[in-house]
Amino acid sequence: MTASIAFNDFRREPEALQLALLAAAERVIRSGWWVLGREVQAFEQAWALHCGTAHAVGVANGLDAIEIGLRALGIGPGDEVITTPVTAYATTLAIQRCGALPVFADIDPSTACLATESVATCIGPATRAVLPVHLYGRAADLDGLEELCRSHGLHLVEDCAQAHGARHLDRPVGSVGRCAAWSFYPTKNLGAIGDAGALTTADAELARVARSLRNYGQSDRYHHDLAGMNSRLDELQAALLSERLGWLDAWTHRRREIAGHYRSRIHHPLLTPMAEPQDPSSHVHHLYVLRTPQREWVQAQLAEQGVSTLIHYPLPCTRQKALAGHRIAPGGIPHALEHCRTCFSLPIHPFLQDDEVKRVIDACNELPDAPA
Repeated sequence: MTASIAFNDFRREPEALQLALLAAAERVIRSGWWVLGREVQAFEQAWALHCGTAHAVGVANGLDAIEIGLRALGIGPGDEVITTPVTAYATTLAIQRCGALPVFADIDPSTACLATESVATCIGPATRAVLPVHLYGRAADLDGLEELCRSHGLHLVEDCAQAHGARHLDRPVGSVGRCAAWSFYPTKNLGAIGDAGALTTADAELARVARSLRNYGQSDRYHHDLAGMNSRLDELQAALLSERLGWLDAWTHRRREIAGHYRSRIHHPLLTPMAEPQDPSSHVHHLYVLRTPQREWVQAQLAEQGVSTLIHYPLPCTRQKALAGHRIAPGGIPHALEHCRTCFSLPIHPFLQDDEVKRVIDACNELPDAPA
């Protein structure tokens, strides 16, 4: 029996990386310093350099990174933040945890990223920030959003949780807005072995406030100037991330290679890909997403052929029970609703073998006629 093709498979990571991770873990254990030490400082410096920013602040996870960034900008009760309804709920939850109100613009149906034109219709007297998500690894329309924010005096805060290494017009994502939030959850393009996150910014003062907020709001030991939180990147995760960072470019190259095979060779009429990126560097293919009006049936057929699929995301944030209050674009969010109804993702992790990529392609192209 042919083995199933897993959506992710960490067991395939190279032996050289495994040995380096074990050595890094031993280094931390033997150091006797396990919280906010040299490993965190080293990774922060390396990640800031990689992102083209002056500062990186390691935190516990991507959700906290967004919240800390918004709070460091002074966003709180009575303020509104415009974002996308097609994202992991953490994006919305971070706005709620600040006490602010999320406002949902529609997406560009060809990319699933925030539509700048829809964002413009959402701006009101309480709007303080725009929070785009570089969804599926694709850089959002940063030029358009940056200009919109500049003309209205708004903060641009990037959610880069899925876009490690993506660029927009030769600028790394995470270096354009006032600050940017990163997740290093294990399934991300650069993942820790557990939860981890970071905030990047070019603003030294904003970085200082973020460092205080992540550590109980302390300005110095036992001196709490802000109502902070406990959101510190562990020394162990920082050491592991430093080792894994050296592999990121190769992993991104492989993801782009697989995406190219899918795009050029999947041609079943029921399956519609997202728009091809005009600039290959703008997309790091965290996910490879197709759309189909027969999603459940297609997924079942692919599962029978041993191909795992997932849905990102089946419900827009506007339909989550945890969302108590929000506004949406005056024209509604029809493209977001349609995307959530039809999208699903194929395996694209960098350890897929060529024969497995071919199996995925063949399974897609050999789908039988859909039921009426």
